[in-house]
Amino acid sequence: MKKFNNTIIIGIDHGYGNMKTANCCFPTGLIAYNCEPLFTKELLVYNGKYYLIGEEHKEYISDKSLDEDFYVLTLAAIAKELSTESITEANIYIAAGLPLTWTSGQKADFSAYLMRNKEVSFTFHKQEYHLHIEGVSIYPQGYAAIAPYASKLTGVNVIADIGNGTMNVLYMINGKPKSGKMFTEKFGTYQCTLAVREAFMQQTQRELNDHIIEEVLRTGKADIPKSDLAIVKAVAAEYVNGIFRRLREHGYDENTMRLWVTGGGGCLIKILARSIQRGSPLKMIFAPQLKAMNTLPMFSFRQGLDYETVHADD
Repeated sequence: MKKFNNTIIIGIDHGYGNMKTANCCFPTGLIAYNCEPLFTKELLVYNGKYYLIGEEHKEYISDKSLDEDFYVLTLAAIAKELSTESITEANIYIAAGLPLTWTSGQKADFSAYLMRNKEVSFTFHKQEYHLHIEGVSIYPQGYAAIAPYASKLTGVNVIADIGNGTMNVLYMINGKPKSGKMFTEKFGTYQCTLAVREAFMQQTQRELNDHIIEEVLRTGKADIPKSDLAIVKAVAAEYVNGIFRRLREHGYDENTMRLWVTGGGGCLIKILARSIQRGSPLKMIFAPQLKAMNTLPMFSFRQGLDYETVHADD
């Protein structure tokens, strides 16, 4: 959250797995009710309807402007961010992102979607909010993460933003993005979750809760039997190998290019670095000053498996 004159600028990442702002992160999901539900901890009331925020998991949809839920989730994200400074009434400017290759085609519609009500009032956590939406800017996902480093980049750099729903790949030559070398694939980490579900059922005839799967993908461990954990990690390792296969299909050469990975996929690669079938070394770059909207560290890959930690301002 940034302040400019009388306007508060809020960056929002409308992820398929999590909604993120500079200081907040919550699951991308909700349940709508016509009357107040029994549990109200994450309750948002808007336009006569009741929404429990963070419940369920949104189905994948390529055009978010066609889904009413993302507007309600946007209101929740703004409220959560404002609440960090106890603000309930404000002039808001929204900065949001879209997958690389969809930005030009969806930018106008998504901007209009977020700007549909210049004046909007709602209740969240039993607190009334009154917002004036002054404007919206849409940016290509992934590029924002590398922007602080762009002036220092030399040679060919490949940026891979691996989120929950999509994998975005951008080539940069001497710090400048190549518009003709951008790719978006439906190969986010949720595809790994689905693959784990199927493999676990086939091998054990049991279901594994998604929360447990996500914990393993995020941390590499969970309070489950070692044999069950091994199944999850084996499928996850194959998913990571799939990431690198797709990168090579898009022209990535680990010997002559530097690869930057951000998003949840980056953390998964870090966890499974010694399991994946590749000969490249690993160099991690953490950007600690980039909080929840850029919460996930960025990793830079060259040859080898040893890695060092550097900071964004180094």
